[in-house]
Amino acid sequence: MASTETPIASTGDDEIPASAAYIPAPDPDVVHGGHGFATNTGISNTKLGMWLFLASECLLFGGLITTYLLYKLPAPGQGPAPQDLYDIPFTSISSFVLLMSSLTMVLAVSAIERGDKERFHTWIVGTGLLGCVFIAGQVYEFQTFVEEGMGYTTNRASSAFYTLTGFHGVHVTVGIVMLASVLLLSLRGHIHRHNAETVEVVGLYWHFVDVVWILIFAIVYLIP
Repeated sequence: MASTETPIASTGDDEIPASAAYIPAPDPDVVHGGHGFATNTGISNTKLGMWLFLASECLLFGGLITTYLLYKLPAPGQGPAPQDLYDIPFTSISSFVLLMSSLTMVLAVSAIERGDKERFHTWIVGTGLLGCVFIAGQVYEFQTFVEEGMGYTTNRASSAFYTLTGFHGVHVTVGIVMLASVLLLSLRGHIHRHNAETVEVVGLYWHFVDVVWILIFAIVYLIP
C-alpha cells in the first residue's frame, strides 16, 4: 500500500514539511504606518491627528477672518483704520519670504527621506530663518502702526486686525519652535530616513500656516 505521509525536508536541526511554503513576517512599518499603530485610514495615528488638528484650526481662522470682515471699518472719530496704514510692497515681500519657506520645507522632507542629513539640516535651518524674517517683518509692521496711532484698543477694526494677524504670527512662531526641535533631535541621532514621517508631520503644519497667510494677505491687505 502506497504511503500517504507528507515528505519531510531536513533543515539540519529541525524538520518541516517540504510542501510548506515560507511566509515572511509582515513588515511592521507597512502594517502599522511606521509608528506601530494600525489605522483604518491607511495612515499613521500621528499624521491623522495632525490632519484633525489642522481641520479644527481652519474653523478657528475662519471665525477670525469673518470677525475682521464684520469690523474692518471703524466708527467715525475712532482713529485710523488698518487699511489707511498698510504698506502693501513691504507686506508683499514678507509674504514672499514666508511662501519660499514652504519650498525649503519640501526640500527638507525630501532630503531626510533620502537619508541625506547634511542637506536636511541645511533646508530645515533655512526654513526656520525664513520664518524668523517673516515674524520680524510683522513685529516691525505692528510697531509702525502703533506709532501711527493705531493700537490694539483704538477701535474695533484695529482689534480685529491685530487679533487675526497676531494669532497667525503665534502659529508661525510655534512652527519655528517645532523646526528647531526636529533639528535638535536630528543632531542627536533620533531623526533618520526610517522615521522621516516626523518631519513630514511638521511640514504639514508649516504648509498650513503658509496657506492661511495667503488667505489673510488676500482678504485683509488686497481686498478694499
